[in-house]
Amino acid sequence: MKVTVVGAGAVGASCAEYIAIKNFASEVVLVDIKEGYAEGKAMDLMQTASLNGFDTKITGTTGDYSKTAGSDIAVITSGIPRKPGMTREELIGINAGIVKTVSSSLIEHSPNVTLIVVSNPMDTMTYLVHKTTDLPKNKIIGMGGALDSARFKYRLAEAMEAPISDIDGMVIGGHSDKGMVPLTSHATRNSIRVSEFLSAERLDQVAADTKVGGATLTGLLGTSAWYAPGAAVSALVQAIACDQKKMFPCSTYLEGEYGLNDICIGVPVLLGKNGIEKIVDVPLSDAEKAKMQESAEGVTKTNGLLELS
Repeated sequence: MKVTVVGAGAVGASCAEYIAIKNFASEVVLVDIKEGYAEGKAMDLMQTASLNGFDTKITGTTGDYSKTAGSDIAVITSGIPRKPGMTREELIGINAGIVKTVSSSLIEHSPNVTLIVVSNPMDTMTYLVHKTTDLPKNKIIGMGGALDSARFKYRLAEAMEAPISDIDGMVIGGHSDKGMVPLTSHATRNSIRVSEFLSAERLDQVAADTKVGGATLTGLLGTSAWYAPGAAVSALVQAIACDQKKMFPCSTYLEGEYGLNDICIGVPVLLGKNGIEKIVDVPLSDAEKAKMQESAEGVTKTNGLLELS
């Protein structure tokens, strides 16, 4: 199992670290455009192998995509990060060109690769990959919902003063501050609905805090977060590599599902060796349907800024 991670910055390096520590991949290749940067990150990570007990080989390269040949899965984290006050949508002009070039280079050397898109605005970058490559739609996955759901569960556990392991919950919709749809009606603590523990007002606050989870961290850190995004990506990679058939909300191309067409947006999917193996239909309340429709309209508007020719 060979995994490539494009972009050796904080998110990419964290992703490579978590994949290596889980010890399911034979090789992880880090790619970056900054001379020596990926090589240095790979060397630093390899020097933790004996301490952390993994045998995954981590290598780095400065822009040489021939080193990625034969990759089963590739993660695209490259692009400029969000700065304080910057929305994900504002990144589109620069990052679209980067993602288009990177995806083409990856597919050239690994035609059967499964791509996981992390670069923001993530739903639109995932849509771009669909429109500019010949990969089947099950092999193009946008990472957003897995991270947003982890942040949702964190906020729920915090509100209930409960251990995270007790909590289950999911966020669908667009990966943006306004587009997320936390499914509070489906969230549970050990199979008991969280509404049994929290008031409607507190649940609304949890949802609001979840939606600005990324922006909150950007304000505190001065740049985008990396530990949770890296962990979220590694969970998706492991589900595919190990054919786990695990359910995650991911940005995927819809053709009528959830009443939406020609859009990539977060919905529950099963991930296995073929990438997205099934889109899971979850019943939504009228309010959730309305929020999902509003989210889709926002994503479609951002998609309209793409230059696909």
